[in-house]
Amino acid sequence: MNFRTGSRDEPEINLIPFIDVLLVVLIFLMLTTTYSKFTEMQLQLPVADAQAQRDYSKEVIVAVSSDGRYMVNKVPVDGRSVDAVAVALAEGARAGKDSVVIISADATAAHQSVITVMEAARRTGLSQITFATQSAAQAGNR
Repeated sequence: MNFRTGSRDEPEINLIPFIDVLLVVLIFLMLTTTYSKFTEMQLQLPVADAQAQRDYSKEVIVAVSSDGRYMVNKVPVDGRSVDAVAVALAEGARAGKDSVVIISADATAAHQSVITVMEAARRTGLSQITFATQSAAQAGNR
């Protein structure tokens, strides 16, 4: 027995609540996902040993003052040219080409003064260059 007369309604699927639920799930996944940063190259970094003693015979300490004067191993350099600094570096490098140049420049020294030391080291054949710094606590004590 069919008490209904007329046509049957076709069932509809309403997509708006479905889209709302999917957006909520998408936002939830975006907020809870942790992103890992992968490096392009696998590097094995060196480990520092605090107890290792420094080899002072391989160090050439170059001090650059704020007015552009140079001292190599606490000996003043006559002149401010690259050639004068290169001669002083060659005399101060006791270990030869294995010497490490430590540039200790004043904070207000001109950039060109530091570049002059680097160029003199290159001309002398000293390729190991590092810069001396001080911690913020040491700088505050002065």
